[in-house]
Amino acid sequence: MPTQDELFSAVDALLEEVAQNDLPSPAERRRLREAAGLSQTQVAAALATRRETVASWESGKNEPRPPQRAAYARFLEKLAERFPAPSPEQPTTPPAAAVPPEPAQPRPPSVPVLPQPAPPISESPAPGNTQQTSAQQRAVQQPGERPTARPRPKTTPRKPSARPGPSAPPAAADPCFENGPLAVIDVDGDQMAAYCVGGLVLDVPAKNVAALVDWTLTEGRLGQSRLHRHGRDADPVLVLTPAALERYGLPVTLSPEERRAGRLHEHHKVVKQVKRAELQLTQLGFGPWARLYRDPEGARRRCVQLCIPTWGALPVEEWDDKNDPRLPTMPAADLARFLGTYAERVMTPRGTTAVTGLELMTALRPPTRAEKDPETGEFQQAFNTDALTELYDVVECEVPDEHPMLKGRFARHHQRTPAEMLLEEPYDWCRELTDDECMKPYLVAIDVNMAFAAAANGLTVGLNGPTHLTGNPRFDPALPGSWLVDLSHVDLSRVEVGGRTLDADRLPSPFTPRGDRPEGPAWYATPTVAYAVELGFEVAPIEAYVRTRTGRYLDPWYKRLRDAYIATMADLGVSTALEGEEFLHAMARSRHTDPTLALVLKAIKATAKGGIGKLRQRNRGQVPYYEPWPALARPTWRPDIRAAVLATVRVSMHRKIMKTAAATDLYPVAIGTDALVYPSPGPSPLDFLPYTPEGKPVPGTFRLGVSPGMIKHQGTQTVLWAEEQFEQHGGVFNIANHIKNDGTTAEGE
Repeated sequence: MPTQDELFSAVDALLEEVAQNDLPSPAERRRLREAAGLSQTQVAAALATRRETVASWESGKNEPRPPQRAAYARFLEKLAERFPAPSPEQPTTPPAAAVPPEPAQPRPPSVPVLPQPAPPISESPAPGNTQQTSAQQRAVQQPGERPTARPRPKTTPRKPSARPGPSAPPAAADPCFENGPLAVIDVDGDQMAAYCVGGLVLDVPAKNVAALVDWTLTEGRLGQSRLHRHGRDADPVLVLTPAALERYGLPVTLSPEERRAGRLHEHHKVVKQVKRAELQLTQLGFGPWARLYRDPEGARRRCVQLCIPTWGALPVEEWDDKNDPRLPTMPAADLARFLGTYAERVMTPRGTTAVTGLELMTALRPPTRAEKDPETGEFQQAFNTDALTELYDVVECEVPDEHPMLKGRFARHHQRTPAEMLLEEPYDWCRELTDDECMKPYLVAIDVNMAFAAAANGLTVGLNGPTHLTGNPRFDPALPGSWLVDLSHVDLSRVEVGGRTLDADRLPSPFTPRGDRPEGPAWYATPTVAYAVELGFEVAPIEAYVRTRTGRYLDPWYKRLRDAYIATMADLGVSTALEGEEFLHAMARSRHTDPTLALVLKAIKATAKGGIGKLRQRNRGQVPYYEPWPALARPTWRPDIRAAVLATVRVSMHRKIMKTAAATDLYPVAIGTDALVYPSPGPSPLDFLPYTPEGKPVPGTFRLGVSPGMIKHQGTQTVLWAEEQFEQHGGVFNIANHIKNDGTTAEGE
């Protein structure tokens, strides 16, 4: 029998739901706010949500959910009393411009959450019974400065819904994530403090790690709402500073043995303390990204993830500036701003940027959902047809050399040929300058923004297992997969672009990463073969492995990263409205505008690149050669999708190279991943990029701008410098990887 408290809670939830059923129309919500002279930002601050969320309520894209719904209903009710709707005779305010779509979707109505397949980083739920000491919040005035304390207002806990059915609000009593997705735990005077997003600081009463985890789950109000209605909320993340590590009895750095193992020794006193508190650790143990959890309560996960930067949780190559590392000495408030901004625009970090990039795919395309059985009325797990949901047979030509499938297939140390393996990689090509090009004083490097993410936009990929086609199948560009075909007959000197025949000797081949012309049959991804057809050549596949169930799986992933990138660039002073000289000046200023946001930008780009790389994660020494490694157990281990993205990067770049050459008779001298080097009469990209008489970029060519797929200026060097480098390094030197204004080596995005 339910207890009296449970019955009262159910009745309260029912009454609350009845009170919230009727809200004004979206247009009326906007009218009331504007009549009061309030901005969406002010309303969002009062309701502890985001401006984009309020915008989505006023556009009708989403409906408010508890606990904000009740407060929002009361807010609108009071405004309606003060600003009644005008009579039909009175003129009304003209409609405002459409509200831009919200990057992150708030939690919509959903059915009870069912367990989902565990992601690569060990997943489990986490803690519950601990101290109930109330936290206090303080507004941070300056980074590193302790602000004046004020008590945190009480919040009403989210209650279960009393109305059944898919349209009901979430049934689970999830906490309100009013304090943001994560917190940086640091020592503040004589006590512990949690630095949260937005300058918020909470007093932390926990005296040990176990109590810290339980405090997070009971009082911390940390976490992030799901990005998809069938997904799940992100677990809270606690970042431990060196001072916090010492206070909690943890080493500031791991010993060499522990670093090799990637975790704290199981006999360490803190590990024993955690186990005595009946907290569980995942198979990864207590490492740089430790997960501590208790068994779930119904559909509610109870899990906290610890991030320990001094143990290697935030590699400098992904999260920091290699030339001037800032994270080791970054104040806790700034670190919270850095990681919190990334979490709000991308998602709560789950590990490296590559791991987070892959997790973002599944967060936006959950493999499962809860579906009601029409006969029994009970909910059961069902698969989503637009997601990667299960393991399928792999294809020999698509797997890397160490895959178990290849055991005994080739002689030892055999180097597989293009006819034996799918070799779709970014460009790494460089050629000698012609005499005319040597007469130009400069070499200007341009860089494609978010090239890997841009290539994923609109890309059709396979969602099921491979179908083997034999007997010279007919090429179908609508079928993603791998094709064995001979493209050696493709001669670029026979291709006309804009009525002009190009100089093939100065062009890289679009079919090989090194830019060499193919010598015979080879395996190619569908975008590469489709480009040969686009150039006007016949293709005759010998065999193929294709996927017959297809979809644009990566579209929401691209849009999320695109919005994060553009929003961060806008904060740095570079908007999508800027073009030409104005854009170049804004980009130059952005490097010195906000060092913390510059790190956010780098992390976003690394997430895009690393997420694609994770689709074919290789054996990193976890197991011997030809033995299965952990990544192979993921439905998202899909080397064919990675190959399709990289093929699209290469052919998209080649297509623009051809258009630019036709318009200007200029050809690149080097390409490194997503950077191209052109000889130029001046030091700026504007000195060689083609424009129409009206001042617009020639259609189909490279275009300066901040959006993914557009280009920016990477750096400029003299032709004399290039000749010296060639003489010093010989023919193995790719100048595209060494021309960058800030002096670092270009690595692509």
